[in-house]
Amino acid sequence: MIDKLEMFIALAAERHFGRAALACGVTQPSLSSAIRQLEDQLGVQLVHRGSRFMGLTPEGARVLDWARRIVGDMRALKAEMRSVHSGLSGNLRIGVIPTALPMVAELTAPFIARHPNMRVTILSRTSAEILAGIDTLELDAGITYLDNEPLGRVAQVPLYTEFYRFLCSPDAPLSQKPAVTWAEVAAQPLCLLTADMQNRRIINQHLADAGMAGQTGTMVESNSTIALISHVKTGAWASIVPKKLADMLGGTGMVSIPVVQPEAEHLVGLITAKIDPQTPVLQALIDAATKFKD
Repeated sequence: MIDKLEMFIALAAERHFGRAALACGVTQPSLSSAIRQLEDQLGVQLVHRGSRFMGLTPEGARVLDWARRIVGDMRALKAEMRSVHSGLSGNLRIGVIPTALPMVAELTAPFIARHPNMRVTILSRTSAEILAGIDTLELDAGITYLDNEPLGRVAQVPLYTEFYRFLCSPDAPLSQKPAVTWAEVAAQPLCLLTADMQNRRIINQHLADAGMAGQTGTMVESNSTIALISHVKTGAWASIVPKKLADMLGGTGMVSIPVVQPEAEHLVGLITAKIDPQTPVLQALIDAATKFKD
C-alpha cells in the first residue's frame, strides 16, 4: 500500500504517467497498474484518464492529502528506526530563499559536524515553492521569511533579522553617503530580484510606503543574486540586497550603504512540517536552529 501511495503522490506532482514512473524508478505500465490497484482497494476513481493524465478526481484530491500524511509518517518511522541503530543518516533537503543562501552554512555546518553520516542538499527556491515543497514531501525543511506573508501550518524557528543595504559601485552618485533613503534609492538605475521572490515584494512595499511606488529605475531583474551582483559590478546599476549578502561581498570593490527612513527589518527562519513527534533528523535540525547565533 505504501509503495502505491508513493506512486500516486509522484503522479500528482508530475501530472504525467511517464515522468511519474521515471521518478519512482518503475515502468509506466507498472505505475498505471499500481494506481488502478489503489483505486480498487479504496473503491473510488482517483484519476481522470484520457489519452493522457487529465487531473485528479475530487476523491483523488482527498486521497492525496491522506497519502502525503501516511507516507510522511512512514518515512519518519523508518528514519527513527535507523537512528536507533546507527545514528542519524540520509539526505536532508532544504529549500532556501536566495537572499538567505549567504548564511545557510552557518546552520548546516554545525549540523553536519554533529551528524557526520548526514548529507544535506541545499536548493534555491522562492518562499511559495518552499511551502509547496514541504507540503508535497519534496522538501524536508525551508529557510524563508517568517513575518511577511502567511505561512500556514508549519513549525517555525527564528534564525536572524534581515536588514537592507544599497549596493553600488564606488563612483555611483550615492556612494559617499553614510545612509540613503528609500526615496533616494528609487531614483537610481536598479537591478532587483524578480516579482516571484518575496524579497522583491518586500522591497516594492517599502518603496511604496515611501511614496515611490512605480517610480523605480529598475531595468534588470533576475531570480539570482549572483546576476544582480554582476550587474552592480559594471557600475551601470545598483541594487538593494540583504545585509548578510552585502557583508559577504566586503572587499570586492562595491559599496554597501544602509537604507533608512525606515531601516526596515524582516525575520527569517527555519520552517518544517508541523508534526508531532518530529522525525529525528528534523528534530536535530530544529535543535541546531534553536542554537543558531545571528
